[in-house]
Amino acid sequence: MNKTTTNDWWRGAVIYQIYPRSYQDSNGDGVGDLAGITERLAHIAALGADAIWISPFFTSPMKDFGYDVSDYCDVDPLFGTLADFDALMLRAEELGLKVMIDLVLSHTSDQHPWFVESRADRSNDKADWYVWADPKPDGTPPNNWLSVFGGSSWAWDGRREQYYLHNFLTSQPDLNFHCDAVQEALLDVARFWLRRGVHGFRLDTINFYIADKYLRDNPSLPKELRNNSIAPSVNPYNHQLHLFDKNQPENLDFLRKFRAELNPYGAAAVGEVGDAQRGLEIMAEYTSGGDKVQMCYPFELLQPTQLTARAVVDTFARLEKAAPDFWPCWAYSNHDVIRHVTRWNLSDAAARVYATLLMCLRGSVCLYEGEELGLPEADIAFEDLQDPYGVQFWPEFKGRDGCRTPMVWSHGTNGGFSTAKPWLPVPAAHLPMAVSEQLRDPGSMLHHYRSAVALRHAHPALVGGTSRAMRAEGDLLRFERQDGGETVFCAFNLGDRTVQVALPEGRWSLLGADLGAAATISGNTVALAPWQACLAQRQT
Repeated sequence: MNKTTTNDWWRGAVIYQIYPRSYQDSNGDGVGDLAGITERLAHIAALGADAIWISPFFTSPMKDFGYDVSDYCDVDPLFGTLADFDALMLRAEELGLKVMIDLVLSHTSDQHPWFVESRADRSNDKADWYVWADPKPDGTPPNNWLSVFGGSSWAWDGRREQYYLHNFLTSQPDLNFHCDAVQEALLDVARFWLRRGVHGFRLDTINFYIADKYLRDNPSLPKELRNNSIAPSVNPYNHQLHLFDKNQPENLDFLRKFRAELNPYGAAAVGEVGDAQRGLEIMAEYTSGGDKVQMCYPFELLQPTQLTARAVVDTFARLEKAAPDFWPCWAYSNHDVIRHVTRWNLSDAAARVYATLLMCLRGSVCLYEGEELGLPEADIAFEDLQDPYGVQFWPEFKGRDGCRTPMVWSHGTNGGFSTAKPWLPVPAAHLPMAVSEQLRDPGSMLHHYRSAVALRHAHPALVGGTSRAMRAEGDLLRFERQDGGETVFCAFNLGDRTVQVALPEGRWSLLGADLGAAATISGNTVALAPWQACLAQRQT
């Protein structure tokens, strides 16, 4: 399948996430920008990625670093101009890269003109564009819903003498998707960017769009279930089963409307499903049937606990049960979680085998900037913190700044990111891992990622094929990928002891020698050293 000329380009694609504040500063103000991204796109093309996903660059007061939008259809001056975006699109086209942008539709900034008008009184044209509710008779919030960032998700507004809903910061009021005019306005935002040439969207907090219209209380979550969460353990958000503040069935109708806007452009969407209890099932529901979003990513591979063979098998079993035609977009790291090399305390060998595994799983893939360098989490001092989430829960939770430090391009000043003091410090430990240093070393992590992506692209079975015979045998994970006449056998030793792998019946040729995969077959058996893969193609 030629993904560059079909509407299915997203199926099995490798998508590279760019956090624009931290990618490349082009104008010497210490903050990355769109022109800086354009300057560095060749790095992503050389990695072999199919597309980029750019985190928000829209006009914003930056209380949550762009995830609080005050104008959906313009570029914040911090990042440049619409002309800079158009130049980025042209360069991406030259390099064969699709461009996806991050749309934050569940909420806006409290400085967005829509909210300014809505909060003025109860009778204006946008009075019902946000989720407003009267207090209880004693003046307290209308229900027990909690914010992901801590505390009640309701904020009092004296002008209307009502509470408004904010699932995140108080400066991020939630839009009311039960209002048809809101849905139409947001679809018009998508149309604006589609007409400008984008190839798709990453949809932030896709399952938060619609709240229960009756504002019913969430039930409590048993203590033994609180470890698996999208929030840090110190956050009371984990004490509830979030039945009513998100995950509402009416969301499916909006997603169908959104998909109808994408189809004429051959564009795609990947949704972020933030739910600890039902994330996989919601993902399957949102991506099945061919009439909603094409892809979603849940938090199963973003969890604090290291990914095991059994966890992979159980994850795929749950998805198959929920919807056999599901399509995930897997990621180990992003701008919201501790980098997985640190989160899972991975050795170099372990990081490499997990990278190879990611490229072999059924679904699409997101790589987060710096992941291809094996960057660990940065330790940010309290006085350097920028993330309000970290300030709120310090020191038990240090926020998200540790994964957002600037990309390191060279061993020089500020890692080649900026000539000025960066908005977050560049860790000294990252400098020897810079792109320039790794390009000179054929055995580097960067070259491993390039080889893993190339392997995926070389085999249709790994890009869009089916997955079968998946099972865990202790630390050994094994499965087969099939597409047409091609079958690729994949086995991964995710442990510290050598294991023996018996290949399925047939004649096999080993793949991935440049990835450190097993290089010899004895009879029909392969010995896998600790943290080693076996990849083989069936011979016809």
